[in-house]
Amino acid sequence: PFPHGHPGLRDEVKVPGVLTSRTEATVRNEVGRDFACIENLDEQIGLVLAQLQSTGDFENTYILFTSDHGMSVGRHGLMGKQNLYEHTWRVPFLVSGPGIAPGSRAPGNAYLLDILPTVCELAGIAIPETAQGESLKPVLSGEASQVRDVRYGCFCGGTIPGMRSVRKEDWKLIKYDTMDGQVRETQLFHLGD
Repeated sequence: PFPHGHPGLRDEVKVPGVLTSRTEATVRNEVGRDFACIENLDEQIGLVLAQLQSTGDFENTYILFTSDHGMSVGRHGLMGKQNLYEHTWRVPFLVSGPGIAPGSRAPGNAYLLDILPTVCELAGIAIPETAQGESLKPVLSGEASQVRDVRYGCFCGGTIPGMRSVRKEDWKLIKYDTMDGQVRETQLFHLGD
């Protein structure tokens, strides 16, 4: 990776457990560790779902699953997560429950701050006026494919203004202005290609 201005952060050796080796064997080992964590989490979620089914509550319960974005594990030559590439920027967000078609998928173009208004609307309670997100209920019910056209991201990591990104449809722009202006870089991606 090019020096994006954050050499002392979690992608490097200053945090215990983050590997400095970028060999294929090291990356494969880290990917395997990720898969093992995912498998364990899958088993634990299975226990929760089985309990809901055994009590008869499964059919009338909304289940939301999301996660941290995890580590880069070799993508773009990085091991950490202090970047705005898609593998770091996107997080899983799965919802099931009454009125949500199984297996349906939509871009949604959501932020995690959309969870509060979504849960409020699904539960039939008023969305607090202070909520900054948008309810994803129209996406979950199939009435819309997304709640916004453009998404923005940022990461400062101690230098201002840091990294900024904007994504619209398949286009993504990442702008770096870090280390007191010593690192300036712009990357434009067509994610479909």
